[in-house]
Amino acid sequence: MPGLLSSPLCLTVVWFLSWSLRPSCAQIWTDEVSDVQYGRLESNVTLACGQSKIGVPVVWYLNHSLALPWHKLMLDGALVLLHVDHSAQGNYSCYDNEGLLLHSVKLRLGRSPGLLSISCQVPNHTYVRCSWVESVKTFLPAKYNASFRGNGHEWRPCVLDVIRKQCDIDHPAFWQTMHTLRITETNSLGSETTFAQFKLHELLKPDPPESVLVKEIEGYPKRLTVSWNFPSSWPLHDAFPLVFQIRYRPRGSIYWSEIYSEENSVIIFDALAGHLHQVQVRARDEVNSESQWSEWSPLLLAQPWKVYPTPDPAVTDDGDYFFPFNTKPETSTAKSHNPVPDAEGNLGLVILLVVFSMVILATVLSLIFVMWLRKRRRNHVTKQELTSMVKMKSMPI
Repeated sequence: MPGLLSSPLCLTVVWFLSWSLRPSCAQIWTDEVSDVQYGRLESNVTLACGQSKIGVPVVWYLNHSLALPWHKLMLDGALVLLHVDHSAQGNYSCYDNEGLLLHSVKLRLGRSPGLLSISCQVPNHTYVRCSWVESVKTFLPAKYNASFRGNGHEWRPCVLDVIRKQCDIDHPAFWQTMHTLRITETNSLGSETTFAQFKLHELLKPDPPESVLVKEIEGYPKRLTVSWNFPSSWPLHDAFPLVFQIRYRPRGSIYWSEIYSEENSVIIFDALAGHLHQVQVRARDEVNSESQWSEWSPLLLAQPWKVYPTPDPAVTDDGDYFFPFNTKPETSTAKSHNPVPDAEGNLGLVILLVVFSMVILATVLSLIFVMWLRKRRRNHVTKQELTSMVKMKSMPI
């Protein structure tokens, strides 16, 4: 048996099998990345070849391909990638001249963090939500750490939501004048801390009123009733009152009329009869004059109550009268039991006639007085002239 294994034919077969299997082993090892290396975009990145020796030639592959980005090869086998961009990312592996895998590494490229753009929303006195936007696109996974404090107080953690890039603060020290938020972004190439200072009482901005409803008032063609609910995010407590602004206008007009209210309903008394109206509501903290108005509620359309004319009875071919069944009984009821619209119109006409009569009477009296005054002055002048003539005749010649 030993003689058989040592025969030239057996040795040739063993050598051939070992030579043919070597590339397949190298291919398996290429898929196994032993390390991850991070590099900065638009800079030079050096990849070491692990156990390579100086002067021993090596071969580098990128994703099993010899096509490499712009580079140069060092004497110790290290690969220097020049001014890299995103196309240089991937799995790198180096082999010796016999095809043996020496080292493999996964290259990821990006940038170190920059300052963040931070904004905060304060929908009520007990809750703050802050969010941020990256000023530098890093292309790398990052970790965040956020904390919050008022002047003279200790740092408190801010509850993070990394996916949405926001953090929440419950029950902040609202009575403090100034507050500071600190957010630190960290990735494999570095870290950056951003500070943001703001005043909560100036950022206080309630959410818009909810369930806004606009309805007509039967029998009143110039009135609308508007009702709404407090924002669900606003605490229903006497210590946190809201003031509401209601604006409305006939559709097509560019001018808004406004009403302010502390209640959650109002009546519009001067709507334009027979026209659709646009109505919106918004809210603000009543106590804090430096707070902001909420956004307007969605635009609603409504029309005041309208009198629909009763159709005349139809006459059939045989001369009989036919009353249609779709006549609205509420129309006649509204006319008989709600004479308020006609009374309002008659009252206005009476007032207008009285004012007009008073103006005419005052004008006539003024003319009579002027004529009487002129006549009196004329009589007085005539009397003086007669007296002068008598005196002249009585004088001796």
